[in-house]
Amino acid sequence: MSHEKHKFSSGWGFVLSAVGSAVGMANVWGFPAKLGSYGGSAFLIAYLVFIALFGTVGLSAEYAMGRRARTGTLGTYQMTWGSRKKSLGRAGGALGWLPLAGSLCIAIGYAVIISYVLKAFANSLTGALMRLDTAAWFESFSLSDYSVVPFHVIVVVGTLLTLLLGAKSIEKSNKVMMPLFFLIFLVIAVRVAFLPGAAEGYRYMFSPRWEELLDPMVWIWAMGQAFFSLSITGSGMIVYGAYLGREADVVSLAKRTALFDTIAALVAALVIIPACFAYGLDVGAGPSLLFVTLPRILQDIPLGRLFAIILYTAMIFAGVSSLQNMFEAVGESLLHRFPKLSRKAVLALLCVICLGVGLHMEPISKWGPWMDIVSIYIIPIGATLGAVSWFWIIPRQELMDEVGQGAGKAPGKAWYCVGRYVYVPCAVILCCVALFMKVAF
Repeated sequence: MSHEKHKFSSGWGFVLSAVGSAVGMANVWGFPAKLGSYGGSAFLIAYLVFIALFGTVGLSAEYAMGRRARTGTLGTYQMTWGSRKKSLGRAGGALGWLPLAGSLCIAIGYAVIISYVLKAFANSLTGALMRLDTAAWFESFSLSDYSVVPFHVIVVVGTLLTLLLGAKSIEKSNKVMMPLFFLIFLVIAVRVAFLPGAAEGYRYMFSPRWEELLDPMVWIWAMGQAFFSLSITGSGMIVYGAYLGREADVVSLAKRTALFDTIAALVAALVIIPACFAYGLDVGAGPSLLFVTLPRILQDIPLGRLFAIILYTAMIFAGVSSLQNMFEAVGESLLHRFPKLSRKAVLALLCVICLGVGLHMEPISKWGPWMDIVSIYIIPIGATLGAVSWFWIIPRQELMDEVGQGAGKAPGKAWYCVGRYVYVPCAVILCCVALFMKVAF
């Protein structure tokens, strides 16, 4: 594969693409739901602490290792473990299959929800979404088998086609759609501010309730959300790092990615939580926030149909950009592992797997358990495996040389110590809690 073809043309292009990968359902309903369910402002404080930590250390390490290996997950783990001892390279490559499986499993489940979003977009175009009972409409397809098959096929095939045409399409689409995503959510947040009862939502979000910080589960949920929101899964962000130039400052890019991802989460919360208080809805309702709450708000807004079309367009691109990252991580790794395969053959294989498994999971009753298994078992283990590999396996100087490459001021001993003695234990704790308490992030 030609890395010149897949190289990002600018730092901002990379950041918007990385933010596009990170911004998605975890921000639009995951963050508001957890903020609403686990202590409001206390959760927010804990979340910001972990975002700062993971964005500065964990995300930049994934970018750096991807750039050093110049390939996806399998090759990066093989390089990382082989740098400790050559014979360990094969073991590292084998371990890399686990986080890679995490990327594919998330992609399979993610494609279902993006199919729901595409259906909402289609109903916005016709105007039907502005007239119907949103709760009954959502139940009509989310509780039925094979209810969004045409949309599902369009999402999977369309996303894979963008990768066939070259990864620069990821950058180009995100340069347009991510700013639009932020703008539309800001406009809707302003409208929500004028709803009766919205003030209670703001009070819930921002009133200090310091006693909640004594609850360890608030910190656990905030940590899990930060890992998930930044896409630090030990796989996905590696491949974007592989397409960075040597002149790029990975720590600076990681910080910018974390900043804009957090802004997206906060803007989504400023829409969802006050609206839930205004309409008397459950803030922890999950997917229905996107398909019941938001349409209700849009029905009350002048030009609501137009806003709905633009909003769901932005959501489709935010979701597809996340899906692009997951598919690209798997595709690049398979091409590295099986060089005789063509890119077309790998993408066709991903299409068959994603649709073959995903079409059976269109009802929420099947989709939910699938995503629980992924978020309880595969993602935390992958994140932990990545953290250990970057800070305990690869020799310190090799990691520091790569992280310092292109930096105005190279990170020093403090950065490495935080990674090794704070970030890695956080990943291990998250993994243990998820596995032994069966907590789905």
